[in-house]
Amino acid sequence: MGSYRVCMCFTRKFRVTEAEPPADVKEAFLKYADGGAQMSVEQLRRFLVEVQGEAEGDDATAAAAENIVQQILQKRHHIAKFTRHALTLEDFHHYLFSADLNPPMNSKVHQDMTAPLSHFFIFTGHNSYLTGNQLTSDCSDVPVIKALQKGVRVIELDIWPNSSKDDVHVLHGRTVTAPVDLLKCLKSIKEHAFSASPYPVIITLEDHLTRDLQAKVAQMLSQVFGKMLFCPESDCLKEFPSPEELKHRIIISTKPPKEYLEAQNLKGGESLRRKDSEDDVWGSEPSCLTAEQEEEDKMDNGMTDLNPNNEDDDDCDPGFREAPEYKRLIAIHAGKPRGGMKESLKVEADKVRRLSVSEQALEKAAESYGTDIVRFTQRNILRVYPKGTRFNSSNYKPQVGWLHGAQMVAFNMQGYGRSLWLMQGMFRANGGCGFVKKPDILMNANEVFDHKAKASVKKTLKVKVYMGDGWHLDFKQTHFDSYSPPDFYVRVGIAGAPADEMMKKTKTIEDNWSPVWEEEFTFPLTVPELALLRIEVHEYDMSEKDDFAGQTCLPVAELRPGIRSVPLCDRRGEREKLKSVRLLMRFDIS
Repeated sequence: MGSYRVCMCFTRKFRVTEAEPPADVKEAFLKYADGGAQMSVEQLRRFLVEVQGEAEGDDATAAAAENIVQQILQKRHHIAKFTRHALTLEDFHHYLFSADLNPPMNSKVHQDMTAPLSHFFIFTGHNSYLTGNQLTSDCSDVPVIKALQKGVRVIELDIWPNSSKDDVHVLHGRTVTAPVDLLKCLKSIKEHAFSASPYPVIITLEDHLTRDLQAKVAQMLSQVFGKMLFCPESDCLKEFPSPEELKHRIIISTKPPKEYLEAQNLKGGESLRRKDSEDDVWGSEPSCLTAEQEEEDKMDNGMTDLNPNNEDDDDCDPGFREAPEYKRLIAIHAGKPRGGMKESLKVEADKVRRLSVSEQALEKAAESYGTDIVRFTQRNILRVYPKGTRFNSSNYKPQVGWLHGAQMVAFNMQGYGRSLWLMQGMFRANGGCGFVKKPDILMNANEVFDHKAKASVKKTLKVKVYMGDGWHLDFKQTHFDSYSPPDFYVRVGIAGAPADEMMKKTKTIEDNWSPVWEEEFTFPLTVPELALLRIEVHEYDMSEKDDFAGQTCLPVAELRPGIRSVPLCDRRGEREKLKSVRLLMRFDIS
């Protein structure tokens, strides 16, 4: 029972009650229990095959049914095996609403990991060492560790000489960010590289060093990583190795070394105006952004890019000779466009490389060279990085990169907002290992994919939102409203190809901690392979901006059909503060 004080005069009381199973759950139970009061293991197995899409005749399905019944009886009734071996309707509903027993996606690596690196989207960080904004925050190994623990596979370090020019610091050049020692970052990478995934970690170095310091970095890399370092036998790879071949290996990627020059005067840049997020289908960001973030956000509008070429600027001495021991460690050669985009996108038969472009450069190039970019990324790696005016560590929409096959869409992992949710959603795929196989449409050399070409609907996704629960366990009684229980609604939509993007919304259920919506939505998809299902819950507020109450993002291609429990995350994509919050939903793909 919850009490809410109204006008300091009287108290309203509301009981938190558990909602009964939805009609579809009751019907399924009656059907598969053959009208009885209990569902046996065999009857549950039939339900798993016919409704949940599990394999018929698979021993694993029978074992899964056995395990579900055993765990539910033990958890709910503390009944040991063989005392009672069947589920009641309430047990069945509890199983369906369990995020552990009935998740919306497969949690294991299931894609072919023997294809070359260029065949995968790779979970990529940008300025991985920054704790906050791009101008004044501290540099640290802590955000690097956090990124690795979340499955990020590409870590970016900007390396500069220290003030006495006898050691190497990691910092964001031409800003007032406080530096951190490179050695400390390397040791932390070694310790945490494979805590979330056994597949390789790629370190992209943005090098501003003298030849002597490059030699020192080479020595550090060799001493810290030893045999973990992947060092190619030849200067240039003819094809990238596979994630499977590179398990538990560290890969260095940077441009061929260059002379470090004293920091130049800040370079002017064309004034860049950011697209207002309220102009697109997703709407404005949730109100939970901190005041500091919102203030930094205002700085972004109308300000010039302090370094238009970002980390790929070239302060190069033409007569410079690289440190050979350093060059030997570079496995993936990188560079920026030379001689125009068309020339840069040429595919060479005898070598592969990495090309880096900014988000605006990609958008501009995509207008004229869309299919050239897709063809380039079939063998080579394309890295996209945020524009230089994103001082507050915000991010951009990743779909443009993915639709053109860009493997490394680099994000500020310390950032926030819907774009980061999409990135996190994409990399929940394939067991969260940080490598997601690009769909066949992006790898077809004979018919190069063009997302701008008119396409027919390939698949239709039906999503039913039944109910939600868990907020009363994770939030204070007055978190959403001081005077009554919350008024929740759900926003459901698609992020992906422009033709597929849309957003829909349920009705608002008033004064209820366990809302029941029972609403179905249909999404026609022209590029289902790259579609992400966006799910957000908000609490309606009549007088102010609606409150954020949880979100998640799921790759449509990986959705398990049937009735599923969908756990929600906080605005940073984490479950720590929302351990209990989940939705009961149904997915049908035809």
